[in-house]
Amino acid sequence: MTVVLQSAPVTLPSVQGEGGWQPKVVGLDLSLTSTGVAGTTWAKALRPGRRRSHERMDWLCGHIRMCVEEADLVVVEGAAYAQGGQAGHHELAGLWWLVTQDLWRLRIPYAVANPHHRTIYATGRANPAQEWPRKERSKVAKGMVRSVAAERYGVECDGPGRYDQADATVLAAMGLDWLGYPTVPVPDTHRRALEAVQWPDLIPVSAN
Repeated sequence: MTVVLQSAPVTLPSVQGEGGWQPKVVGLDLSLTSTGVAGTTWAKALRPGRRRSHERMDWLCGHIRMCVEEADLVVVEGAAYAQGGQAGHHELAGLWWLVTQDLWRLRIPYAVANPHHRTIYATGRANPAQEWPRKERSKVAKGMVRSVAAERYGVECDGPGRYDQADATVLAAMGLDWLGYPTVPVPDTHRRALEAVQWPDLIPVSAN
């Protein structure tokens, strides 16, 4: 998948640690039933309820647009190709393209991180619940990411959509780290996930 964003790189100012400007980074964990959206200190789940088809797409895109307004970078979770046969995959792919098209139109740079990138950044491993029984691994891994959102970043993710909120929180943290504004130190065993993400044409502060 090719990500085309801006015609020229943009250099962000280097003022981290001065209590001044910080880039606005938003994480998006797209879902037809519960889209996670998060920033530096907040997270929410966008749940369209009984809306379906075009009405659902329109509702989600509209609410996402309000959340990413004036963002300097958006980190979107990419497709999990191993789950390509899941119900709603065709419609979910449509939502992904509608949202990223909106970002492109608004000239908001976006990065694409797949679920493994996000989980490695959070826990240090792509499959952190490997020791658990197979049927429990997915839920346990989601719980681990949720714990990271609360304990490392101070973002409590509760209620319906709590796992989606946590995923989005980690995605936003990845973007801030890559730009050179990490909110907390992260071990290299976790940060290696940043190398595989499809980043846009921004020049991180750390590269200046």
